[in-house]
Amino acid sequence: MNYKLNDIPERSVKPRQKGLTMVMDKGLSLRQVEDFIEVAGVHTDIVKLGWATSYVTPNLKEKLALYRSAGIPTYFGGTLFEAFAIRNQFDDYRRVLEEFGMEYAEISDGSMDIEHDVKCEFIRKLSTQVTVISEVGSKDAAKIFAPYKWIALMKAEIEAGSWKVIAEAREGGNVGIYRGTGEVREGLVDEILTQIPEETIIWEAPQKEQQVWFIKLIGTNVNLGNIAPAEVIPLETIRLGLRGDTFDYFLNKGK
Repeated sequence: MNYKLNDIPERSVKPRQKGLTMVMDKGLSLRQVEDFIEVAGVHTDIVKLGWATSYVTPNLKEKLALYRSAGIPTYFGGTLFEAFAIRNQFDDYRRVLEEFGMEYAEISDGSMDIEHDVKCEFIRKLSTQVTVISEVGSKDAAKIFAPYKWIALMKAEIEAGSWKVIAEAREGGNVGIYRGTGEVREGLVDEILTQIPEETIIWEAPQKEQQVWFIKLIGTNVNLGNIAPAEVIPLETIRLGLRGDTFDYFLNKGK
């Protein structure tokens, strides 16, 4: 940090297992990636190339090389996995990961229906090749899971080999763990946390109010995802009690 302040909560350090900031790259140019890394790379733990944007992104290998040179892991969004899976091209997907030197991959079922035991088998197979992040929850706002089902799905995917499980919210933060208004389904989150260790969950939280809510619930070192590149620095100030939303939250707490 640039100067000393007292009563600042202690952040975990990279590479970290908790306190992750996962950033959503929806199509940054090479120059934009360079600028992003200069400004926010130090606060970014992992970058997702959203849904299947990697299929149409120019200079993809060059972009991945920029992130790699900055020590920031990347992965393709889970919708790309689903696009391969629904076409019975799982082996082709694995070859794509190898071709592009990917060390992480996301497995989701938010856009297509997959029997959960089949999804877990995909996780088991892929975890022998890369670090797997799996996503729980549907992108369809009409599909609302009961808390016990979220817990069962997350447990099974962790047991199958997922490093982290993502709680679905889409890039807008208006499905899955949120209502259509963006309001957190508080009872759902509370129930999940009774059974699933918080450090194993990445909560998609693209909206500032959602980030503040999770930081106040779990603490500075909560895993948050789908953060816009321009919001990484603002999020870090929220984590540290240096924005009005959490300004007095950490004072004298000794965290």
